[in-house]
Amino acid sequence: MTPAMTGKPPLHVAMLTYPGLTLLDLVGPLTVLHGPMQTHLLWKNTEPVMSDIGVAITPTMSFADAPDAFDILFVPGGPGQVNLFGDQAVLDFLAQHGARARWVTAVCTGSMILGAAGLLDGYRATTHWGGLGVLEMFGAEPVAERVVIDRNRITGGGVTAGIDFGLVLLDTIYGKHVAKTTQLLMEYDPAPPFDAGTPEGAGEQAVGAAFEVLAPVATETLRVLAERTGVG
Repeated sequence: MTPAMTGKPPLHVAMLTYPGLTLLDLVGPLTVLHGPMQTHLLWKNTEPVMSDIGVAITPTMSFADAPDAFDILFVPGGPGQVNLFGDQAVLDFLAQHGARARWVTAVCTGSMILGAAGLLDGYRATTHWGGLGVLEMFGAEPVAERVVIDRNRITGGGVTAGIDFGLVLLDTIYGKHVAKTTQLLMEYDPAPPFDAGTPEGAGEQAVGAAFEVLAPVATETLRVLAERTGVG
């Protein structure tokens, strides 16, 4: 799918990058949106940043070189989020561009970063199932759904939900033809071997094991929010 096939000029998407982001949180939406839209990977500078699995990402634009406004602001999640809650340069950048963007969006715990920037107060939103309760700390109404739209806020659930988020965004802006054609080109036809993508389907043993993995980041997230932002 190319911009010409949408029949409209490409919209510009600012996609935040940062050390410790979850790679699929970024790459899933990026893969969906890159054809019809003009995507930009932003960070404080254009030096490579390391994702959560050791794959480096090279930002294409620094904060200083960013235009005054983008059509869409997007924030991925990841364990590196903890370092952003008290990073005023990042939060100010998001707050300023979020106020000017046509759409303000996030996937997974990127919603918490939007919340820390003051961009989800009074909005329905979702995030990774393990962090839904944290959204209330930012004045958001947590919703346990794959993708949530509330006015010009669109948020997606954990990690793999980024693909669904991207397709919903395409449908919202360009219509079903563009979204369905993009889905077909990606051959996105999920058929997971297990019904274990939610706590309800996974069962107690898997949920317990997942919480053990999530606990260190969750504990640090709550500590940093309390100490650095006074939330909680």
